[in-house]
Amino acid sequence: MEGTESSREKLKGQKLELKRCPILSIPGCWLFGMGILLAWSVALSNAAPPGVVIDHIPASTGVYIGSPSLAVLTNGDYVASHDLFGPKSTEYASAVTLVFRSSDRGRTWKQISEIQGQFWSSLFVHRGLLYILGTDKHHGNAIIRQSPDGGSRWTSPTNATTGLLRDNGQHHCAPMPVIEHRSRLWRPMERRHPPTGWGITYGAGMLSIAVDADLLKAANWTFSNFLPGDTNWLNGTFGGWLEGNAVVTRDGQLLDVLRVETPGYPEKAAIVQVSGDGRKMSFNPVQGFINFPGGAKKFAIRHDPKSDLYWSLATLVPERYQTQTRPARVRNTMALVCSKDLSNWTNRCILLHHPDTANHGFQYVDWLFEGNDIIAACRTAFDDAEGGAHNAHDANFLTFHRIEDFRSLTKR
Repeated sequence: MEGTESSREKLKGQKLELKRCPILSIPGCWLFGMGILLAWSVALSNAAPPGVVIDHIPASTGVYIGSPSLAVLTNGDYVASHDLFGPKSTEYASAVTLVFRSSDRGRTWKQISEIQGQFWSSLFVHRGLLYILGTDKHHGNAIIRQSPDGGSRWTSPTNATTGLLRDNGQHHCAPMPVIEHRSRLWRPMERRHPPTGWGITYGAGMLSIAVDADLLKAANWTFSNFLPGDTNWLNGTFGGWLEGNAVVTRDGQLLDVLRVETPGYPEKAAIVQVSGDGRKMSFNPVQGFINFPGGAKKFAIRHDPKSDLYWSLATLVPERYQTQTRPARVRNTMALVCSKDLSNWTNRCILLHHPDTANHGFQYVDWLFEGNDIIAACRTAFDDAEGGAHNAHDANFLTFHRIEDFRSLTKR
């Protein structure tokens, strides 16, 4: 087992509660524009970011906060994690993931473990036990760990019976939802081939396992083929697909909905078909691309049975920022979006916004339904007493947010 305590001081932010957009209890904000966007005054340069601060790492360390993930234990405690990336990190050798726990519904957090050799990972609870699934480093092996005590201690994936699922390297993923469908667990992953570059060399794949199988045994897992993209797609503007979502349609078809790298607008996502046995990925480039707000950044999609809608927290680009640069680089706005059919998406409400795009970002949000609320962990680039984030991508905070009564939120 692995597990260490950290004595690093944590900054504590304020709670963000959304009741009806745009009625938000955040000091020092104002509303503007038809979209009723939120903004924080540049004068509040030393203010805490919106939400509750789970962790803070100054940009001066050369280590940045990545890959937020969130799970709820059977006793109601929340567990969150993030990995470390950047020039002073060990992401290319043996990456590090930090794990935190809250026993008061996200109001306060404490670090409970530090995992060596864990990156780009999803927390999830299955049959009462906490797991973390991802890679061991940047473009590394596919691995899974189990915790017997809610995140303080973790198994070591040293071989094919203890969580080392694939040892041929070059795997890529993000903290995407692990879903149950047809008595199996499903979670997308990409693999880089050839082992160079970013995005365009990624093949889209899917992992699955029977719900009653031992998740730590590699032989129990099914890996699909890894379907490559094509630079000729989207009239030659396709720059790669990554960070896919396992989503089930109303007629029971399993899909992998992926982020798409494109140079312009509207932002896109790709819908890849997954065979019933989980072994084959297929894609129709004529019909498979959809317009998706925030599709050039990581997004997580979940289906809500109560509203019978698909929901996501997307890092979209408001129209007035769409002339600045590639959409993947604009991360200053997070929105609540939904869809009836996975193809047509509606922006229901802007949740978080800062007018600066260079050093402010709300991104890589992992989230869960909790009754009438959404709870979320966000990779946040924001002002701090040490000079703020290195840039919008290289976040210096992990923040927690509760979006109350989310189904009623609109842009009105």
